[in-house]
Amino acid sequence: METHAVIFDMDGVLVDSGAHHRAAWRALLDELGVVPAEPDYWRLTIGRPSIEAVPLLLGRETSWAEAQRLAARKQEHYRRLASEGPALVHGVAGFVAGLAGQRVPRAVATSASRHDVEVLLTRSGLRDRFEVVVAAEDVRRGKPDPEVYLLAAHRLGVAPERCLVFEDAVVGVQAARSAGMRAIGVSTAHTEIELRAAGAERAVEDFEGMSWPV
Repeated sequence: METHAVIFDMDGVLVDSGAHHRAAWRALLDELGVVPAEPDYWRLTIGRPSIEAVPLLLGRETSWAEAQRLAARKQEHYRRLASEGPALVHGVAGFVAGLAGQRVPRAVATSASRHDVEVLLTRSGLRDRFEVVVAAEDVRRGKPDPEVYLLAAHRLGVAPERCLVFEDAVVGVQAARSAGMRAIGVSTAHTEIELRAAGAERAVEDFEGMSWPV
C-alpha cells in the first residue's frame, strides 16, 4: 500500500543525542593516549553510568577513585560540547524540509518528555516542521507497545498502514511494526542486523541524499 505519511522517533533519528557523548569519550581517550580496540568502542557505554564505562573503554581494571576522576573529566568534555546545541543526524534537516515542501504529513513519536521534545526540536530548528508531536505524557504504554505510533497516525489523519516510521531502537521498530507500519532503521544506536531482526525493512546510517518517496 502506498505510503502517505512519515513518523520519526526523536533521539537517535532527528537529534543525534549520542553524538556529544561519543565525542566526549573520544576526547578523554585522546587525552589518555588510548587507542580503542574496536571502531564501535562507544557501544560499551550505552546504558551504563560513566564510572562503570571507564574500565571497559580502557580495557583494564581501575580503582574507584580513578574511574570517578576520569568519569568526571568525560562529563566536563560533554558539557562543553553540549553547550554548542543539539547535534542533528546528518541530512535529516534537508530530508524533513523536502517532505514539508511536498506536503507529506509529518509527526514525531517519542518516549521523551514533552518538555525535552519542545526544547530539543526548537533549539535544532525542527519544531515548526512537524504538525504532530506525541510524547511520553500522551500515552499509557511505552514502546514496544504501538500506542505512540497509532496515536501519531490518528492525529495526522492517516491510516497506520500508510505510515513509514524511522527508528533507531529495537523496541521502537517493534512498536512500529506492531502498529502495522513500515519501518526503516537508523543505525545510530543499534546495528542493521539488530534493526532488521526487529522488523525493519532496511537500515540507514543517516539521511544524506535521501528523498521522497523513500
